[in-house]
Amino acid sequence: MNKKVVTFGEVMMRLSPPGYEKFSQASSFELVYGGGEANVGISCAYLGMEATHVTRFPDNALGKAATQFLRRHWLNTDYVVYGDDMMGKYFLEKGAVHRPSEVIYEREGSAFSLIQPEMVNWEEILKDADWFHWTGITPAISEGAAQCCLDAIKTANRLGVTVSGDVNSRNNMWKYGKTMRQVIPDMVKNTDVVITSSRGIREMFDFGSPEDGFQDLAKILISNFPGIKKVVKKTRRIMSASHHQIQGKLWNGEKYIKTDMLNITHIIDRVGTGDAFAAGLIYGLLHYKDKQALDFASAACALKHTVPGDVNTVSLENVLSLMEGDSGEIKR
Repeated sequence: MNKKVVTFGEVMMRLSPPGYEKFSQASSFELVYGGGEANVGISCAYLGMEATHVTRFPDNALGKAATQFLRRHWLNTDYVVYGDDMMGKYFLEKGAVHRPSEVIYEREGSAFSLIQPEMVNWEEILKDADWFHWTGITPAISEGAAQCCLDAIKTANRLGVTVSGDVNSRNNMWKYGKTMRQVIPDMVKNTDVVITSSRGIREMFDFGSPEDGFQDLAKILISNFPGIKKVVKKTRRIMSASHHQIQGKLWNGEKYIKTDMLNITHIIDRVGTGDAFAAGLIYGLLHYKDKQALDFASAACALKHTVPGDVNTVSLENVLSLMEGDSGEIKR
């Protein structure tokens, strides 16, 4: 039986100049849809799992178009909520070589930011799920979104559903009167698998010092929140906008595990690569032991760098092939 994954978060319209043009050169924009949590759900669906995404769209043609995008990529949209009239959006100028990418967000007042807990029935949505995934972006958007996310986590706990959270500090997003240090700890303490960074642990929880490495900080995090079973990190080394190296790291309370460094020499699209890592980790932990799960996550992440758009559409066979050392041979 296929594993069932539920994700929750905002989906935005992404607008980019064609190719690698700068904003100042653009006379048109390419349109796709994406959002961190939905990206994870889509990646899980392409890996063969049953995936449901919960979000709120405007009740207009744009909201319906975004819903169609999710359905086209194998997501269950039965629990999408509709209301209000604004779609969150962001503009992406893709970097190349030594020119970095640039992102501009327009999401304040979006339909998702106005979501309220009573709009979502988590008991029904999570009743037969194996996994629930959230990110630190959602509770930063609005108080309603934060409460919805916390309700989902607590319901998942009550129903025995594994919870993962991709939580890194987004200081500039917290604008509704609460800080991440007031909100994030309540969510993290009820989360089984935490994907974060050394800086994120220091900034969100005020743990450790700049001298502490990831393993030390992961130990401190679990000692403060014993409900956490694994702390995971993706390390990225940047040689240029087109050439990166990535490595997965994991602390499971007993053992420190890391993958070999994967060399990505010709990046097509970096956006959504962290989401591909999270999806790969979810699939991996549902099917393998920790080391193989981390290798799977890193391979999925590396492959997303070759896929245009927000979402990772590579197959399970693609990821397994890269894990086995096959890199780029034509499939006939």
